[in-house]
Amino acid sequence: MTASGLFISFEGIDGAGKSTHIDHLAQAFRALGRIVCLTREPGGTALAEALRELVLHRSMDPLTEALLIFAGRRDHLQQVIEPALARGEVVLCDRFTDASFAYQGAGRGFDLQVLGTLESWVQRTGDATLREPDLTVWFDLPPAVAAARLAGARVPDRFESQPEAFFTRVAGGYAARAAAAPRRFARVDAGGDRENVARQVSAIFAARGWLPPGAAGEGAT
Repeated sequence: MTASGLFISFEGIDGAGKSTHIDHLAQAFRALGRIVCLTREPGGTALAEALRELVLHRSMDPLTEALLIFAGRRDHLQQVIEPALARGEVVLCDRFTDASFAYQGAGRGFDLQVLGTLESWVQRTGDATLREPDLTVWFDLPPAVAAARLAGARVPDRFESQPEAFFTRVAGGYAARAAAAPRRFARVDAGGDRENVARQVSAIFAARGWLPPGAAGEGAT
């Protein structure tokens, strides 16, 4: 397996079940001797986590929301993601820019062209390329199923408290991003039980030669 850095993002609507499988993937990579940087968005640095609290709990218009998220993303890239990749680590990130296009773009109806401009400003690397994940694992789940999973689980934030129609738009936003970048995206049918989802995730990483067959599904039941 390559010792160069890997940048892997995990996407899906609230309730899609990403977190459990990210943790098992981290364990699988560490078992192979890889150093894993486990992080999230919004968040990942002290500054970005403070901005996350504002985004999740304070009322604001879509432009303010997008600007705060991309400001946090810039700090996250500069302070955490880029240094980890330079050290040859595996970066596992719970959400990245696709979430902005799905939530602020499709969900809120914010201008996709403006989001694209912010993406080009914030994610430009030192060699002028655009930093994107090497792989995006998309946990695709019907909004009604996600809502049932979340019901009563915790006090909802500004996003989790949105109506099902909002999440239907968000899911459509993810589908559009996946269609536009099919080589980067790998879709997981997140509607089954955890064992079934774990098998799908394991197959994705085994197909790329990044993990042995079955490694990512161990302990996920």
